[in-house]
Amino acid sequence: MAVLVIADHDGATVRDTTHKTVTAASKIGGDIDILVVGEGAKAAAEAAAKIKGVRKVLLAESAGLGKVLAEAVEATVLPLAEGYDAILAPATTDGKNFAPRIAAKLDVAPISDIIEVVSADTFVRPIYAGNALETIQSSDAKKVITVRPTGFDAAEEGGSASIETVTGGDAPKTTFVSEEKVKSDRPELGAAKIVVSGGRAMGSSEEFHAVMDPLADKLGAAVGASRAAVDAGYAPNDYQVGQTGKVVAPELYIAIGISGAIQHLAGMKDSKIIVAINKDPDAPIFQVADYGLVADYKTAVPELMTALG
Repeated sequence: MAVLVIADHDGATVRDTTHKTVTAASKIGGDIDILVVGEGAKAAAEAAAKIKGVRKVLLAESAGLGKVLAEAVEATVLPLAEGYDAILAPATTDGKNFAPRIAAKLDVAPISDIIEVVSADTFVRPIYAGNALETIQSSDAKKVITVRPTGFDAAEEGGSASIETVTGGDAPKTTFVSEEKVKSDRPELGAAKIVVSGGRAMGSSEEFHAVMDPLADKLGAAVGASRAAVDAGYAPNDYQVGQTGKVVAPELYIAIGISGAIQHLAGMKDSKIIVAINKDPDAPIFQVADYGLVADYKTAVPELMTALG
């Protein structure tokens, strides 16, 4: 048995999500190879080769792969699929984009967002916004799986896998138009060890940033937001934490002015320590919080900032 993991990387290094997907692959069993797709991604391939338990790293480069176009990734993976029993990718925006296409081309059912590997053909994934867990067994000869990184520990480094170059596919029918990236010195939301999130209680975009940004800078944290805050225009879309946003599991999650709607809890309840600040003692967020403070954030956050120095 052999498993192919499609790496999540930034061109220079592989993200923590890749290490966690390798852990999921190791539980399936067999040899593990990592496919690094991109353009000018040799450094990322070298970083992937250091992950313990990896047999070899395949490096595929093309213009289409540089933008991680689903069509280009699919064209790269299909010629390689014959040699693998399972193809795994982190359940990131990119992974959720190309995995279903690969599965369709292989005529198999994609298995999404797994948080546990029971056996080589049986997996557990959350459903109903995380309120229930579904155990599914697949009879497909090849499995195409997206892995929710919060469900697995990161694989250790210390490996020395070989690196091979393979042909990178392209997307002749697709034209990349543009992209807008938010530049920030703060940690990436999905990989941050500390996340501070604000809710609709902030009242305005100016208030949101006036409260959240200094606290995040003080803690070295990423900034998140509830869907209500994003929909109200207080925070950009890429800040959204929840079922329809990003799923995070930091060491520390601080929820400020967030009531705790079920969709939000689905995206952060696996955090190691959850701190909630809300003036409503009946807010659902307190049901999952390790530490809860019933207080107005306008008083509590300045006091916290003072205590932090």
